[in-house]
Amino acid sequence: MKPMTEYRSRTVVLPNTDIDTDQIIPARFLTTTNSTGLGKHAFADWRYDADGRPREEFVLNQPASEGCGVLVAGDNFGCGSSREHAAWALRDFGVRAVISTRIADIFRSNALKNGIVPIESDDETHAWLMANPGVEVTVNIGRRELVLPGDRRYAFSIDDFARYCLLYGVDPLGYLLSQEAAINDYERQYHCVR
Repeated sequence: MKPMTEYRSRTVVLPNTDIDTDQIIPARFLTTTNSTGLGKHAFADWRYDADGRPREEFVLNQPASEGCGVLVAGDNFGCGSSREHAAWALRDFGVRAVISTRIADIFRSNALKNGIVPIESDDETHAWLMANPGVEVTVNIGRRELVLPGDRRYAFSIDDFARYCLLYGVDPLGYLLSQEAAINDYERQYHCVR
């Protein structure tokens, strides 16, 4: 992952509530252990018809959504199973932040481990974003702040460790590996290693 201190993008609005991980990435695409290439299957049952043709009416298929990296979704985003593939698919599709009034805990954890910032907003901020698709927002990880047009700011919470990983571009395993010298010193000091 690359370090992410701040991310600026236009929003795309998907107003559906209770978007579960099977809607984000249908189970039939869970045949890989590689995150690359899953973006083409994100929201596959909504994006494509039975013959595999893009549905023009679906928001993510519309030209105005091209390049939008902040997904504003209805309440209770990422519920359902714990599949990490959902975060992989969104990341590969180009999503770097998800804003909802409620985000499922397991999806939140998977998103953060994969460089996606999950933001739970208050009802007022969420309603404004839903009513104004395509606005440019800034997600500032350092300040834990979502900056809306007109310099309106919304403070969001993010776990300290997840924030550290995003700021320095490491996943949890990468962080542990970066501490190898300190771990070895500790083990030598306390005779854990012979």
